[in-house]
Amino acid sequence: GRKYDIACGQIDVGNALTEMTQRMTRGVPQANGTVMVEPTMDVQNVARAVVFMATVTPDANVQFLTVMATKMPFVGRG
Repeated sequence: GRKYDIACGQIDVGNALTEMTQRMTRGVPQANGTVMVEPTMDVQNVARAVVFMATVTPDANVQFLTVMATKMPFVGRG
């Protein structure tokens, strides 16, 4: 790692609107047994986050980044 200037980061994505998350717009089972429509966000937000992580200068590192729909029911749930 450090000897060779290798850095890595982790991105966590919550409810980006893609084919895989389309069902969330119709309602999905929740932990409490109810069915609820879950908020989603434009997938372009994820693309911008990845570009940001990839383009910081070599003297900086984005170790962790979470990008999620603002109105998701629980932080970190995706």
